[in-house]
Amino acid sequence: MESAIWTLFVIFIGLVVVTVLFLQIKSKQRGKDFSRISLRVKTWWGMFVVFCLATLFNPIVSMFSLMILCFFSLKEYFSMMQTRKADRRIFLWAYLSIPIQFYWIYIGWYGMFIVFIPVYVFLLLPLPRLLGKGTLGFLRSVSSTQWGLMLMVFGLSHLAYYQVANPTSGANLVLFLVVLTQVSDIVQFVVSIYIGKRKVVPTSNPTITWEGFLAAVLVTTCVSYFIYPYLTPLDMKFGILSGLIISVTGFVGSLTISVLKRDLLIGDQEKFASLKESYLNRVDSLTYTSPIFFHIIRYYFDFM
Repeated sequence: MESAIWTLFVIFIGLVVVTVLFLQIKSKQRGKDFSRISLRVKTWWGMFVVFCLATLFNPIVSMFSLMILCFFSLKEYFSMMQTRKADRRIFLWAYLSIPIQFYWIYIGWYGMFIVFIPVYVFLLLPLPRLLGKGTLGFLRSVSSTQWGLMLMVFGLSHLAYYQVANPTSGANLVLFLVVLTQVSDIVQFVVSIYIGKRKVVPTSNPTITWEGFLAAVLVTTCVSYFIYPYLTPLDMKFGILSGLIISVTGFVGSLTISVLKRDLLIGDQEKFASLKESYLNRVDSLTYTSPIFFHIIRYYFDFM
């Protein structure tokens, strides 16, 4: 816990420095548009508060804060979908699955936690649509909702299970994962904006470049090497591999959410522009890094 407090303190100081520098630059260059950077700074502060709650307090407070994170992420995802009246029931069932998923985490029932959304919710989710006699857009509605549940609820809910799987080191592992994921995102964004030239998928996310990806992998792996002894019980090999795994899977998560947004918002450029720097963009990487990192260390280490 002491190492987690020191890590959060360093992050807090870093955020304060970044915020002060940003406000000074903004005041001196009033003619420039700093809206994108301003939103990113606000989002970093919001995520800092959420993960302070998830790291420093007892598991119930942690689960509740992460459950709220899942709810708002799913809500924002649904706001991108072109919905009909028949979709309201299926959305309600999707929202009800969130507290049920976290209940399995609370009682430590790993078997049900891991199959509830991918199996039971997947098979039962079409029922509200069938009972509502809605046939138009049935497949798109059900499949899009299931994708949202898999990423925003199933993927992110793994953050809560770390502490259940390992009450001693679970909170530190969550902090380790979040720090590396955010480092990867920040480096990828900055390098892609100022240095990157070769775009990975220009049709869905013109910001992400191969230069940004490679820089993110390198920097994240280096950061992982320096902080893993303080936050994790991992050995040196896995301490280094963790940075590589998290940066690559976070990259895939960013691309996946970008493609989903582009597909869901076809023909609605106004909404696409308004959601370009949305909160969902800040957790897109975590939807992939959280479950993949969890299952890799659970497979290779006894402490999970």
